[in-house]
Amino acid sequence: MPSFDIISEVNQVEVRNAIDQANKELSTRFDFKGSDARVEHAEKILTLFADDDFKLAQVTDIVTGKLTKRGVDIRSLKYGNVEKISGNKVKQAVTIRVGIEQELSKKIVKLIKDAKMKVQASIQGDAVRVSGAKRDDLQEAIALVKKTITDFPVQFGNFRD
Repeated sequence: MPSFDIISEVNQVEVRNAIDQANKELSTRFDFKGSDARVEHAEKILTLFADDDFKLAQVTDIVTGKLTKRGVDIRSLKYGNVEKISGNKVKQAVTIRVGIEQELSKKIVKLIKDAKMKVQASIQGDAVRVSGAKRDDLQEAIALVKKTITDFPVQFGNFRD
């Protein structure tokens, strides 16, 4: 029975390369001379540091620009609250969302069921597996999900015939 998985992945190597490029640009830019602006990367969390809110916005712009150039979808970033640290310095945690969250999985399954397609969708951990009798039905399901889910990056993989 043909099937495919709806997943959400982020290339961690490209994220690391983009963060390295952003830190290099921050260290060479004239408007950041003498400031403590930097980006730290640990597992799936980026921490942005800056001297004030304005510079934090500039750091965010640099990071998103570098991530976009490296092919990382910035819709997978979830920004946390801005926290004040010593003096007037600020930091912000940015989570890189990997895998489809439970709520979005349920939304995708409901979307496919409500469309009355001849496919079945089931939640498999942090992915959604869609199976059906014909490849054409699966391709219709892919088109439907691509058209409907726009606020979160999804990929289609593990296509089996």
